[in-house]
Amino acid sequence: MQPDTRVVHTEVPALTSTPLSVPLYQTSGFSFTDLDAFADGMTRPDGAFVYTRFGNPTVRALEDAVAGLEGGTAALATASGMGAINAVLLAHLAAGDHVIAQRALYGGTLALLGDLERRWGVTVTYVGGHDPEEVRAARRPETRVLYLETIANPTGHVSDLPALAEAAGDDVLTVVDNTFASPLLCRPIEHGADVVVHSATKYLGGHSDVTGGVAVFADDDRYRETWRHSVELGVTPDPFAAWLTLRGLRTLALRVRAHERNAEVLARRLAGHPAVRAVHWPGLDTHPSHTVAKRLLDGYGSTFSFDLADAEAGRRFVTALELVRLAPSLGGPETLVLHPASTSHRQLDDGQLAAGGITGGTIRLSVGIEDADDLWHDVSRALDR
Repeated sequence: MQPDTRVVHTEVPALTSTPLSVPLYQTSGFSFTDLDAFADGMTRPDGAFVYTRFGNPTVRALEDAVAGLEGGTAALATASGMGAINAVLLAHLAAGDHVIAQRALYGGTLALLGDLERRWGVTVTYVGGHDPEEVRAARRPETRVLYLETIANPTGHVSDLPALAEAAGDDVLTVVDNTFASPLLCRPIEHGADVVVHSATKYLGGHSDVTGGVAVFADDDRYRETWRHSVELGVTPDPFAAWLTLRGLRTLALRVRAHERNAEVLARRLAGHPAVRAVHWPGLDTHPSHTVAKRLLDGYGSTFSFDLADAEAGRRFVTALELVRLAPSLGGPETLVLHPASTSHRQLDDGQLAAGGITGGTIRLSVGIEDADDLWHDVSRALDR
């Protein structure tokens, strides 16, 4: 070969040993010597790797790891958490279908459900998330999906997953967003969920440097159906994003416990501060979901909210902080704060905010792994201001 050819055709070395970390397959496609194997790989998720939009070894390693943690049969990684939610809902809903969803949900999910109502003719009934009879009463012949969050964003509401999934019935797809809990605190498939979704941007990645999502399936047929739809939807993650998430996943157990220890310190101290009207952390016995959380969860999480007097107090508080960062997202090593009514839940009107338990004075904290006393010094100083 001439140099012009040789520089293009670099050989991948064969391995006789096993790498300690998952290699990064930063490639858009894979070559074949067998046309039939090539064609077969484009028809199913467990065929040969063909094109990274259909599958990639690094992405598959992430999918297998999260599926194993959640106790699912298979998983589908996506480019964001909303990508995972869209892939699941769009693959299983059509015009005229009905969804039952809890009121306290992430703003992006509520916006998606609203869009499905306006443009697709999908109807949505919202329920509190505690009473299975409310779910039974909401059921219709055209009900296809029950949508829940393990720990709701941002109010800390904990859904009674087994009771609600049973009330929905076997013919309704129960989808649970497990982002706030992670598989370390709850595995919804063990409690009757059919699909579990995550924003891998948060605790799974854990370093505030990657955007991604994952959907885990209890049933292989539903996984394959969603995979076929997702290939055309184009929600595939970049292999490097999957590799970063795998890197973060290795320390998940250590980080989740460190986050939660700090969250407990801040939640209990906030509960005693005169400027704070309520603290919405399910680890407090005053929280409406405390009994359910104690029964279902292996911990209470580290992202929670609390209420100040009004929107002006909320704005003044978040801008008075110095160590705690005013920023979106959660689950990274640093503590972050936001004002849900004007940011994460900005799509909602006043009635929808109130239905989700959010006021103008609601503040959300994603507690990091810094020293707890340093965090409290910053928070209490901002409250005093």
